[in-house]
Amino acid sequence: MVNYTAKYTKIDSGYMGQLIEWPEVVTEGKDLDECRAMLRDALSEMVLAYLESGREIPTGNALIEQLPVEVQHVGQAT
Repeated sequence: MVNYTAKYTKIDSGYMGQLIEWPEVVTEGKDLDECRAMLRDALSEMVLAYLESGREIPTGNALIEQLPVEVQHVGQAT
């Protein structure tokens, strides 16, 4: 079992989903649930395509961390 990290971005038509470790796996859905399902399907299809063509499947299991920054205070003396 390999875990991939999904990134979801709100867009005008709903959500865009993309895998961090495998950026070629990208899709859209009208809501987050549909986007998540579409991304899982796209991942399965991409794995199958890579296996059939003998290409190496990108490794998953990335660690993603959010780093907060107060943008309005960047560069100002404290």
